Amino acid sequence: MMASAPEAHPFDQAVALTPRGDGGHTGHTTAAYANMVGPFGGVIGATLLNAVMTDPQRLGDPISLTVHYAAPIADGAFSVTARAMRTNRSTQHWLVEMVQDEQIVAFATAVTALRRETWGATDALFPEVPPAASLERATPVERAPWTRCYEMRFVDGAIGGRPNDDIPSQSRLWLRDNPPRPLDFVSLAALCDAFFPRIFVRRGAWTPIGTVTLTTYFHADAAQVHEQGTGFLLGSARGLNFGKGFFDQSAEVWSTDGSLLASSHQVVYYKE
Repeated sequence: MMASAPEAHPFDQAVALTPRGDGGHTGHTTAAYANMVGPFGGVIGATLLNAVMTDPQRLGDPISLTVHYAAPIADGAFSVTARAMRTNRSTQHWLVEMVQDEQIVAFATAVTALRRETWGATDALFPEVPPAASLERATPVERAPWTRCYEMRFVDGAIGGRPNDDIPSQSRLWLRDNPPRPLDFVSLAALCDAFFPRIFVRRGAWTPIGTVTLTTYFHADAAQVHEQGTGFLLGSARGLNFGKGFFDQSAEVWSTDGSLLASSHQVVYYKE
């Protein structure tokens, strides 16, 4: 009797795209990555990047991804179209659109590139924190089902905890996919959004919010990303400014050996 194929990881199910005859793709939101309203924004961005990563015309690996969340995304089916707008000798520029009910609900620009060996340095400082094994696993947030899809171990800045005196909006935590999954660029893109909105940490209360735009910069090449396997990554996030209905937050994702894998910056709408 032939063994049945193993079921795909929940993340791979969430970002899966089925090719259409016209060059586009279809996809569907999943309950596992639901958020308080609509799907988790990180998996939406990852889905848009997946359209680029699976395109046979792709040149190199991603170095940046900017996602604009143009409208609320409903649970259900959507279509995605990726187009290489310009291909140069070592860089390629992409436009990716997500459509529901014939309206664009999210779109992204991405840059992929062929990397080469050059001089390099990292001025950002690797946070000095306890190892993941010494910290308790955080309980998922019931109103945000997507948090069950990540194993999080907070150093500081957990929801409901005491804000840091020096940086009240800061969170530092070890995190990885749950169940564990080998890291790739698509899952790294989602991880860069796996930080609670900074206003929740800063004010210690739930506030109606919505990400407007999120840019992720990939500092690691494919080999570095692959080396991470299913291990923990160290995330650090903080807000910079809150006011007039919007705030921004920056985040960094590090490997256990102190390599900066990716960084991100987003702008978030909020109301009181």
